[in-house]
Amino acid sequence: MLKKRVIFCGLFFIISMTISAQTHIAVPLENPIYTVIEQAQIRGLCGFLPSTKPYSKAMILSVIEEILGSDSAHEFAKLKDTEREILEQFRKDFTPDRKGLNLTRGTISSEHTWNDIYFSGVFGFGMDFTLGMGYYPVAGGYRSTELLKNDKDNRTIDVAHPASGDFFTDFSIIIPTLSFIGDLGKNASYGLTLSGFIGKSPRAILGQYENTPLDQNDTLNYQSFPVRSEPLAYFPYTYKKKWDGFVWASTNVNNAGQLIWPESVSIGYSMMPELSGTFLNGHVMYRFARLDREWGGPINNGSLILNQAAQQFLAFETVIVPFEQVSFSSLTGVLEYNNAIGFDNIANLKNDSENFQNVFSIVMLELSYKKYFKASLGSSVVWPKRFELGYPFPLVDNFLYQNNIGDFDNLALFLNLEGHPAGIGKIWVSLFVDEINPEGDFFVKDRMMYAYQAGGSFYLPLLPFASVTLCYTKIEPYNYTHNRMKTPWYADNLMETNYVNFGKSLGHYLPPNSDEILISIQTIPVPQSIICLQYQMIRHGADYGDRAPDGSSYWSELKEEDRGLMKKYFLRDGAYQWMHVFKLRGEYSFTGKKLPLKLISEIGGVYSYFTDTDSPLGTSGDFNVINTPQYPHSLSFIAFLGVKIFPKF
Repeated sequence: MLKKRVIFCGLFFIISMTISAQTHIAVPLENPIYTVIEQAQIRGLCGFLPSTKPYSKAMILSVIEEILGSDSAHEFAKLKDTEREILEQFRKDFTPDRKGLNLTRGTISSEHTWNDIYFSGVFGFGMDFTLGMGYYPVAGGYRSTELLKNDKDNRTIDVAHPASGDFFTDFSIIIPTLSFIGDLGKNASYGLTLSGFIGKSPRAILGQYENTPLDQNDTLNYQSFPVRSEPLAYFPYTYKKKWDGFVWASTNVNNAGQLIWPESVSIGYSMMPELSGTFLNGHVMYRFARLDREWGGPINNGSLILNQAAQQFLAFETVIVPFEQVSFSSLTGVLEYNNAIGFDNIANLKNDSENFQNVFSIVMLELSYKKYFKASLGSSVVWPKRFELGYPFPLVDNFLYQNNIGDFDNLALFLNLEGHPAGIGKIWVSLFVDEINPEGDFFVKDRMMYAYQAGGSFYLPLLPFASVTLCYTKIEPYNYTHNRMKTPWYADNLMETNYVNFGKSLGHYLPPNSDEILISIQTIPVPQSIICLQYQMIRHGADYGDRAPDGSSYWSELKEEDRGLMKKYFLRDGAYQWMHVFKLRGEYSFTGKKLPLKLISEIGGVYSYFTDTDSPLGTSGDFNVINTPQYPHSLSFIAFLGVKIFPKF
């Protein structure tokens, strides 16, 4: 039996263009096929793939062919009949009709050859509806009589934690979703998705965050801003903005009415373009696109470097595969500014963005040995916009290159090591280092900013494409942050270069000064479905209030004069929130039954409480559970339902 060795894009050239149109267009990261690929790898059914997701349709079709044609060296890891049926359905989903009307997918397709060059085009229509609900039967919330005050312009705002008995609803309607995709010859594809947004997403004001950035006179400028909760009808750290830039209140659509967040029913838009392709017989892949990405992640949604939980941004990326076991990857893109840290809900396109004009670059080298071991290492950088050649160049290391041009940027290094023992699973360790200064007391000083992760994912033979994952992640204080500073290109402006895009981390979804224990079981029981049962224990230093440990916010800045003195004592140097999250998630597509419908649902609960010590902030003490108006207990039940009409993937 013929066995194929998959090398990211090296197999593109052997796939006939008659298999599918739009061969180089990316497959969204939420598609269950990524779970299938991950589990096939740990069973030895396919080789290592570069960790530069999303993958193209052509690559995924190649992987499906390899899995179907592969025999694991271990009898218990071989494909079951149900799993073959699941793979056949995926193959069918990724090879739709190339001409005419498809009422299941909501597409009109056409193709032709002109001057011996193949062209294709697909126009698609779709709609997404989501409804989230959060109920708080037990909560210690309060409506404060003390107002937060902004000293700059004297604006005030109420603190309003969820209270016992509160019920919140969150909805979004993505309509219409218009897509235009196709091929330009054999080696290039294009795509553009335009969509409108209608919805609202309630949040709570939890308190205020004290920060001490430098002002334009290079002196400390003590200031505060309100801290808002995650959307109250979603699980912690799972919500992604479904609009670009800003929204308008549905009752006030005008040039002066741009809002930061849809606190009431609001409207917005989104635009997702893509140009991608290959050359040199598929050994070089390129993509210029605005979409979700996951780089260097040992598991889906696990990357410390560039995580799919991050908001989308426009970037140009390349992957070069000169040898079977070696790949070079690079990406450079323009980050989108955050407009959501002010006291009011008014978006200001100029004032809010003048201190955030950043570009993000990453380079990564990956080495693998057969199906047993893989290492990836590289560097990333957030840098203020300017004419710069070194960071976008794929063969230049960002960390070393900064020594040639001056220290004005936010540099990081990363390393992932992954092993697959005996085809039963995989184990990994990941390290992300964010501008540390190695010296004594490495594990105690705040100046040591890094994140690490260790885990394992193991095959469960009783269910189709099933695995259990156990993972521990730790994000140290001030990791993903950076002091604002003057640069030669922006006069007296203090430029923000934290590891953030559109208000969310580029790296792991956990904020600084956090950790997480994750246990997850997932399976694909029948074609076009997925089920996941998950438990998380998340602990995070409070980023608001008078007991907030330093370095717990993306906007934290390590004081210059205290940089070598400040120390961290996780859980023992202030107030910390503990969250126990239980959830069950499932999705099923009816397109295999010729129905233009896909359902996604999630249900579970979150129990939250705080601990604190009797010692002064920044010093070590014994911690105990507390329950105060500022840091209350809460129990919430969360339910989510999503409906996609005319799903494409």
